[in-house]
Amino acid sequence: MLPKTAEYALRTVACLARDPEQPQSADAVATQTKVPRRYLHKVLQSLVRGELVQSRPGPGGGYALARSPEAITILDVVNVVAPLERIRHCPLGLPSHTHLCPLHQELDQAYAATEAALARVTIGELLRSTSPIIPLCDFAPA
Repeated sequence: MLPKTAEYALRTVACLARDPEQPQSADAVATQTKVPRRYLHKVLQSLVRGELVQSRPGPGGGYALARSPEAITILDVVNVVAPLERIRHCPLGLPSHTHLCPLHQELDQAYAATEAALARVTIGELLRSTSPIIPLCDFAPA
């Protein structure tokens, strides 16, 4: 349901959130997230423009979160790179459809539910999950 760009952005933000104070190089992020380096560059640019990530130049620089993982929701990340588009008007442009038809009304309700679900969960909550499966890791904590 989410575009690949949103998946890549979520992986990137989750990666940076593991140590939010420590900038990481794009190469390190690409390795950890398995996002192709060229694609990652575009994702990071979008996240910087969306003010979720900061770019720090120079030695010891790299990329770091611009806000606390507790202040970033899944929806925030998705909306920066691939916003969910609600249906506000008839997609067919039919003049007689002054309100959404039953089909588009149902679709919009599904989009609204998805939007609400993604807005409820912060990146910090994901990383504090009690699941034995850790985001972006192939092993459990020691």
